[in-house]
Amino acid sequence: MKKKKVLVVLGIIASLSLIATGCGKKIEVKDGSKVSVSVKGNKITATEFYEKIKTDNISVLINMLDQPILEKKYKTDDAEKKAVDDQINQLKTTYGSDENTFNQILQVYFGVNSEDALRESLTLEYKRNQAVNDYIESQITDDEIQKYYDENITAQMKASHILISPNVSDNADSDEKAEADEQALAKAKKIIKQLKNGKDFATLAKKYSDDDATKANGGDLGYFSYNDMVQEFSEATKNLKVKEYTKTPVKTQYGYHIILKTGEKEKEKLDDAKDEIKQKIREERLSADPSLYYTALKEWRTANKLTFNDSALKKAYNDYMDDLIEKAKTSNTTNTSTTK
Repeated sequence: MKKKKVLVVLGIIASLSLIATGCGKKIEVKDGSKVSVSVKGNKITATEFYEKIKTDNISVLINMLDQPILEKKYKTDDAEKKAVDDQINQLKTTYGSDENTFNQILQVYFGVNSEDALRESLTLEYKRNQAVNDYIESQITDDEIQKYYDENITAQMKASHILISPNVSDNADSDEKAEADEQALAKAKKIIKQLKNGKDFATLAKKYSDDDATKANGGDLGYFSYNDMVQEFSEATKNLKVKEYTKTPVKTQYGYHIILKTGEKEKEKLDDAKDEIKQKIREERLSADPSLYYTALKEWRTANKLTFNDSALKKAYNDYMDDLIEKAKTSNTTNTSTTK
């Protein structure tokens, strides 16, 4: 959050403190406010200086607000250290590990002047992410969890398949692709007829399947969850009984499948799946609306009893956060429109 400006302001404040307290002089008082610095009789009070800089450097205040709360709530652990180390190592891999060059890069792109300062900044962001995740998940209702469980959590299934892919080149025209598709469908139907006549599924898979990764094992895919496979494949498998195969070929982006369901595990209980479901819902919400990250931070601070005794500071803070939220919304809209 404008880290470069933060360092400049802190440097000014430090300099003023040295001027004000150096040589054993006492800080004077002007109109009830302590004089921090003077030059040729022109005296500037701490209050005057504060009024001048406070609203332009709101990110300093935000970091000062967040850091002690986050450090108390989220103790540094091995996962955090690894995440921060990985980010720093990635930067060194990208920009080089020479200390002088690396520090210049940090100053230009991250607004910090040392690896230690970068580590402190990344650590703060890591803890902020934890707070955002926890806050969003705390807003998820039991009804939402139940709905997600009913619609998305399924028992693990085990199946074998025979894949017949259209034999067509990448530069084929639409007529050639259609003809190849018809031929693949016809071949898949003939294999199903052989199954109806008592042929062994694994034997047919070894002979005909175009899935080189599974054909040697008779088409065995092992156990998988619903979302592990393309929807058409998973839906067809879910609707089969164990030891039953599809009576018509199942079309996916890979071609035509004949599927034999060979096993099914009991569906995971809701209580056991609850943490995973909350994580999935939270990820979906953040993906759909990146501005939720900043909205959650704002609400999290309010929940931690953030109050302002200075109306100008309060306005600067709200304006700053609202700007971040709007920029995130705009960015998401742009990204969505360009991917359609």
